[in-house]
Amino acid sequence: MDQVFPYNRPVTGRQHIGRQTEAKIFTNLLAQGENIVIYEPPKSGKHSLVQQGFLNMKYTGQRFEPVQLSLLNIRSLDELTLRLAGCALQTAGSGPENYARAAQEHLAGSHLVFDPARFSSCAEMVSASWELDEGDLRAAFLLPYRIGAQAGVRRIVVLEEFSNVMLTDAGETACRILEEVFKTLPPELAGGACYVFLGSQVNAMHEIFGIRRWFWRRVERLRLAPLEAKDIADYITRGFLTSGKVIEREQMLGVCQLFRNNIWYITHFSAICDSLTRGYILEQTLQEALASLLAVHEGRFVATMNDLTTFQVGLLHAILDGHKRFSSAEVIKRYGLNSSANVRRLKDALCKKEIVTFDGEDNPVILDPLFEYWVRKFYFKMPV
Repeated sequence: MDQVFPYNRPVTGRQHIGRQTEAKIFTNLLAQGENIVIYEPPKSGKHSLVQQGFLNMKYTGQRFEPVQLSLLNIRSLDELTLRLAGCALQTAGSGPENYARAAQEHLAGSHLVFDPARFSSCAEMVSASWELDEGDLRAAFLLPYRIGAQAGVRRIVVLEEFSNVMLTDAGETACRILEEVFKTLPPELAGGACYVFLGSQVNAMHEIFGIRRWFWRRVERLRLAPLEAKDIADYITRGFLTSGKVIEREQMLGVCQLFRNNIWYITHFSAICDSLTRGYILEQTLQEALASLLAVHEGRFVATMNDLTTFQVGLLHAILDGHKRFSSAEVIKRYGLNSSANVRRLKDALCKKEIVTFDGEDNPVILDPLFEYWVRKFYFKMPV
């Protein structure tokens, strides 16, 4: 049975709200052969946008083949090489014979091979015939282009949690090699593939693409605009009506404000409300649903705070109090920040822990709206 408020998977179609412009830009960029990077806080709708974009492309008759790989659990370049090559090779056909033929043709000269015995025993698509080197990683990055160009069907390589490349043994080497692939791509391969980089660690992704400027002018950043509260309220209200329940619009707008229009939290919250009542959504129901949602995430929030130093807690407190000039003598003294030099280190630390980001005018933004609510109300005992 379809969920009224799905929050455990990417959504498309009628459940994908408010991102029509971004979906159109996404499909247009891919149609032009551009590479794309999308980095936003967790559960902002990145994967839903990609899936909606793919759906739109299918509706318009565009031919493509997705190659999807998560870097979440990849911690070495060898693992990246084998996993990427394997995901790409899997789109070259079906069955061991096709895989072996494609590997011989497109991975010749590398140490990457298709081993029928390994494939039969553990479904391993690509194996190493020798110690892997930079040439093998280059071959893996090029493999989608080669397969796509030969088939006449573009491969769209989606690299999820790409910032984790910097957690490998040589992340900069991987970025350098991929940048060289983009720069030196032969014309006959250019239309064979596109890369889509996704990341939930906003500051880490900005370090790669914005500060270090890897892939500069070869990757287009697609930003996700904030969803409109009225669009969210309409969507959630319709969802309740389908199950015979009613929520006041003003209540729904208040929920949007609490969660800063984060559709994932709002959908999860609404699913809890839906399970708690059979008729009108009362204020008591909203409070109970919020308590339930906080209970789900409280352990994560407590662990986050326990991981902070006393100085870092002080800076977070100052941010919640609305301060922006953290290096002023008054703020340093009031929140125990020690010195202006220490403030710079504290800002960097909170950014690296993906708790806070700073906009173009150096204004702090707490990335997780529910964490902000919890830490304000339950940790610092501040009014909300």
